[in-house]
Amino acid sequence: MNSFSLWNLFTTDVITAIASIVLVVFSVMSWAVIIEKIRLFNAAKRKKPTGTPENAIKPFDKNLWFLSMVAYVSPFIGLFGTVWGVMDSFASIGANQSVSIGVIAPGLAIALGTTALGLIVAIPAAIAHQVFSKRADDLYDALGGK
Repeated sequence: MNSFSLWNLFTTDVITAIASIVLVVFSVMSWAVIIEKIRLFNAAKRKKPTGTPENAIKPFDKNLWFLSMVAYVSPFIGLFGTVWGVMDSFASIGANQSVSIGVIAPGLAIALGTTALGLIVAIPAAIAHQVFSKRADDLYDALGGK
């Protein structure tokens, strides 16, 4: 029977919990930016932005840096959680003086869970950053930008 759950990422130890909480916060904030951009680009389809291309494009470029940062940093935070979980598993081996799978498996499962969480956060942010950057560039060109 599989006893692993995502809840374990938040309840096992302080470091894993902090890494997991940071990743969840990044995910929520990324999705807020993604939804904002979807609404903004849909509004631009209905009504073309006015003004100079440089000024008109500013709202479309706003917060794209955050998506880029989340896409870049989240896998490393997940990797940190993985390393921490592996170290915890080795510590369990030392404490129990046993190398059984029952001793190391829980720590490894948590470790791989933080890796998965990091990727779950990073992948949508990376895709959204690329899509919205391209759409902003296309809009800038359509507005007569250089």
